[in-house]
Amino acid sequence: MSASDYLSATLLIAGGFFFLAGTVGLLRFPDLYTRLHALTKADNVGLGLMIAGLAIQAESWAVVGKLLLIWGLVLLAGASVAHLIASSALKQGVRPWKK
Repeated sequence: MSASDYLSATLLIAGGFFFLAGTVGLLRFPDLYTRLHALTKADNVGLGLMIAGLAIQAESWAVVGKLLLIWGLVLLAGASVAHLIASSALKQGVRPWKK
């Protein structure tokens, strides 16, 4: 294995860790807003790390561009949907968790 293979594997594993952390946050956090925060932040970082790991192994710049486009679209969609869900919940009277 070459150094780029090790770097790619490290980035993919780190991305998987962030996806797992986002899932744990979704299951463990007390209310909708904190769950949305955990899910969107951790998953976006996880996807970014996975895209970076895959981009290292890509055979052409076109593939790297497609991977970055996918990441950008997922970032845009995730942030937009999280905002819409949180805004709708706030309008329906769902209050943020306070200890």
